[in-house]
Amino acid sequence: MAGVAALVGVAGGAIGTRAVAEQAGAPVAGKAAIEAIVHDYILAHPEIIPEAMQKLQARENAKAIDADRMALQKPFGSAWAGSQSPKVTLVMFSDYSCGYCRASLPDVARLLAENPDLKVVWREIPVLGPDSVAAARVALAVAKDGDRYLPFHKGLFQAGRPDKATIAKVASAVGLDAGKLAGEGKGDDISAEIASNMALAGRLGVSGTPAFVVGDEFLSGAVGYDALAKAVADARKS
Repeated sequence: MAGVAALVGVAGGAIGTRAVAEQAGAPVAGKAAIEAIVHDYILAHPEIIPEAMQKLQARENAKAIDADRMALQKPFGSAWAGSQSPKVTLVMFSDYSCGYCRASLPDVARLLAENPDLKVVWREIPVLGPDSVAAARVALAVAKDGDRYLPFHKGLFQAGRPDKATIAKVASAVGLDAGKLAGEGKGDDISAEIASNMALAGRLGVSGTPAFVVGDEFLSGAVGYDALAKAVADARKS
């Protein structure tokens, strides 16, 4: 952000010069002169514009996250993993039909293994069609009763497209009855959870899956292990 700091310095210097001139009784160029200095600086250093926009976006993201932090970080049943008393919480919005979500599984698993003070909360946002909706409802039914959400969650992603047969196969593999889960997944509480997740995603500007919230930072897409690890480290510092 050196460019932004320099711009602020230029504007501040101009204002200071104006104050000295006023005290000395000298003519003052005024607001137009200051605006001209800033204008010329921006033209000479256009790279500061995206830097400034990124900083503004990060600030707006932090405000939106803070407003919904409790709702974001409170898991539905057992749809979470990691520390019970975390210093850092990572929230992942995902869809079982999303290949990029599947590709992010090893990154999240590695973060959990390397950070004992980390908690990961999964939020289901089924945006990729009817199979996604059916899978999300069954997954939340699993999360609602017992502690087999994580093996089901991993198994369903690893199995590929979450059609009815795949969901049944994965449910059976973790010792659950797919038919019973499908019925439980139609419950009002699960409908409310999906609606709440979708509303949270909308307020945060989530445009697709996966999306991550770590501390005050929002990351969109399969950003990879390094970016997620940096976000966790930054959140821990703050």
